[in-house]
Amino acid sequence: MFGLRNDGKKVKNIDPLMKLVPHIMFYRNDAMVMQLQEYDCQGIDEFILEKRKSEKIRFNYLDILVTSMVRVFAKRPKLNRFIVNGRIFKRNNIQISFAVKKKLVDSAEETTVKLTFDGTESIYEVKERLDAIIKENKHVDGKNKSDKLAKIFTGGPNFMNKAMVRFAMFLDKHGMLPKFVIDGSPFHSSAFLVHSKSIKMDPVLHHIYNFGTTGLFVSMGQEKYEPKIKNRETKEIEVKKMMKAGVVVDERICDGLYNSLSLRLFKKLMENPSLLAQKNDEVVQDEG
Repeated sequence: MFGLRNDGKKVKNIDPLMKLVPHIMFYRNDAMVMQLQEYDCQGIDEFILEKRKSEKIRFNYLDILVTSMVRVFAKRPKLNRFIVNGRIFKRNNIQISFAVKKKLVDSAEETTVKLTFDGTESIYEVKERLDAIIKENKHVDGKNKSDKLAKIFTGGPNFMNKAMVRFAMFLDKHGMLPKFVIDGSPFHSSAFLVHSKSIKMDPVLHHIYNFGTTGLFVSMGQEKYEPKIKNRETKEIEVKKMMKAGVVVDERICDGLYNSLSLRLFKKLMENPSLLAQKNDEVVQDEG
């Protein structure tokens, strides 16, 4: 209440225009900026093959994507801000949410998980935590914090479920939502990842939810072989393995230039995963 929250601190040092924007665009789906990024898979595949041969570690595209996201938030902290009730907050940590299908069949249950990082992690640490949480949540009978929270909000008749969600949104708006709800909610995170590649789909440009505080959605699609220009002067064409990702950002959290440079860094890290092998000793603090 009064601009105080347990998951972030109010940003005070901010340009007047950026301070005004949340009062013009009230909801996240008013303020979505979408971009379809494209990555050359050569550097990714070379990194995965080299680590498999030299260190017997089987990295995958998800490991690289999540580590790149964590590193961008650590280097570009304004991207980790969020808007609630017209106020801009800087988040206390870096959190990535994503869905896990317990089996790749229509009838299988789906759950969501949320991992918390401090921004110093190397790809080795991120992979270890990803493997552990995916394995843990693959169990058909397993129930995590998100599952238990969803059960609470859907345990009664429809009118009661609707009222509980509306009440939770009211509490969240005024900074009174209990910490256990925020901890269990996948919608209160730095970013939500949609792993379209795992089900052999192209990326989607996923909308941002108005409930919660998530300001970034990333959808990783299936890689494909495509013709690309090798030499512009000779117009020589080559076939390259490419992967696309749909990136949707809440434009109210930072200005266009900051957002653009952040996404440029994201693309650089994705195409050069060797940059993620070492720990990040230079976490930039949000001075807002």
